[in-house]
Amino acid sequence: MTELLAGPIADRHTALGASFAEFGGWNMPVSYAGTVAEHTAVRTAVGIFDVSHLGKVLVSGPGAAAFINSTLSNDLTKIEPGKAQYTLCCNDRGGVVDDLIAYLVSDDEVFLVPNAANTAAVVAALREAAPADVEIVDQHREYAVFAVQGPESAAVLAARGLPTEMAYMAYRDARIEVAGRTVEVRVCRTGYTGEHGYEVLPRWDDAGDVFDALLAEVTARGGQPAGLGARDTLRTEMGYALHGHELSVDITPVQARSSWAVGWDKPAFFGREALLAERAAGPARRIYGLKATGRGVPRADCTVHAEAGGPVVGVCTSGTFSPTLKQGVALAFIDADSGVKKGDEVVVDVRGRALTCEVVLPPFVESHV
Repeated sequence: MTELLAGPIADRHTALGASFAEFGGWNMPVSYAGTVAEHTAVRTAVGIFDVSHLGKVLVSGPGAAAFINSTLSNDLTKIEPGKAQYTLCCNDRGGVVDDLIAYLVSDDEVFLVPNAANTAAVVAALREAAPADVEIVDQHREYAVFAVQGPESAAVLAARGLPTEMAYMAYRDARIEVAGRTVEVRVCRTGYTGEHGYEVLPRWDDAGDVFDALLAEVTARGGQPAGLGARDTLRTEMGYALHGHELSVDITPVQARSSWAVGWDKPAFFGREALLAERAAGPARRIYGLKATGRGVPRADCTVHAEAGGPVVGVCTSGTFSPTLKQGVALAFIDADSGVKKGDEVVVDVRGRALTCEVVLPPFVESHV
């Protein structure tokens, strides 16, 4: 059995009483005080997540930004240095190898943050396509990532002298005083919760002191540390895709309603021809949201039927109890030829029990990013 990787502050999580589980090859904190309490803290006050398992990849050299623009899906020319962009690394069939954030530093430098389990695949794909003078460096364990999310997130960062007055998807490099010394961090107005928030990236060796400083400010404002459980319920309420569920090497951005992250007018990017063809023909399936109208919680892999005992028209990709709405919600692929549309009712088979759900378009709750 492969030993799970540990983040830079595993000792802090243990001391805080976290429960752990495997995710993407890493031993991750799932919950501290309970997923619902952590979810609610993020929606109403503030929470801090350790997401240091996320990948970090430096792409540098002459024309590095142009190279990334010719490979990843979104149009990097639409942003300027100091901004970040959600983008996709696709395969030749249009399937998604990974969804990631690209930070544009300059024409000659782009910093990428892919998902943990897919970092090696993204690095391999880029290295295979890169010209000789563009270097792709895997910095997975050189930086930590702490997501401070919620209405009080700006106050948390401001209390430590960090910048907060940034547009969504912008970033700034800054310094923070911790444990009697000054350390450098990158502060990004990003996150995956649907709340106003930031992601703070210190060096791996500085992670403990930076986390301690931020956590003190979080708890002073009625917040708490939050784990993988709350991260999943928060992103599901927003309808955000999770790779391996709503996106995969067999799922395209057209099917996943992620076409907005594709620069359709660009002359080149991985999977371009396949995606253009699918967009023109129309996808065989599309992602929808499902809201339970009865008691029950739809889960991933549950089949969706047009009616009780009727034909299968889709499958749930993610499902959870929404702490905000106090009802079950799910994301599901619905077959295009089924005729099912927004506003219809469908029936989800939850372990042999029929659960009636309304078909909606995500998000399930209002975005505050």
